[in-house]
Amino acid sequence: MGGYQNLLVYRLAVTLHDLTVIFCRKFLHRFEYHRTVDQMIQAARSGKQNIVEGSLEKSVEMNIKLTGVGRASFGELLEDYKDFLRQNNLTQWSISDPKVIRLRQFKESVSSPTNLSNLTNWTNLDFDNPENFANLMICLIFKENYLLDQLLRAQEDKFLHEGGFRENLFKKRRSYLQSGKI
Repeated sequence: MGGYQNLLVYRLAVTLHDLTVIFCRKFLHRFEYHRTVDQMIQAARSGKQNIVEGSLEKSVEMNIKLTGVGRASFGELLEDYKDFLRQNNLTQWSISDPKVIRLRQFKESVSSPTNLSNLTNWTNLDFDNPENFANLMICLIFKENYLLDQLLRAQEDKFLHEGGFRENLFKKRRSYLQSGKI
């Protein structure tokens, strides 16, 4: 319960949320994109916040559910970035593109409050170029979704081996009743 600040999946979610706000301010500031901006920022925020809320839950079952909601939010955000590239006749980089391979090697740090400066210095990408920025976000979201899938598998495994909150509470209650301390 808790400890989400030290999860790589949370640190990357913070970076994604921060970068989404920057992206929207930079490239989607026209009025016609107002709803898209709201939805993109909300999806990034929801992904991050559901990791936090799930981590704070006593119930493993609820933790799994909220992590899944976070995963779905990042899936929605991924589609928004793909739409942006397509609608602006920009290229989505292939998985074998050297820039994608380099981005996939980026390591999040849990020791600093934000990874934005590390990322901008490390990638050597021109963040004023919308194609570069959107493709960076796609790469980072793929990484986030991979990490969330791993977290979900670990949570499901924990649930299978240890049971859920209600189940364990019921076992304690039954043990208490059987001990005759009523």
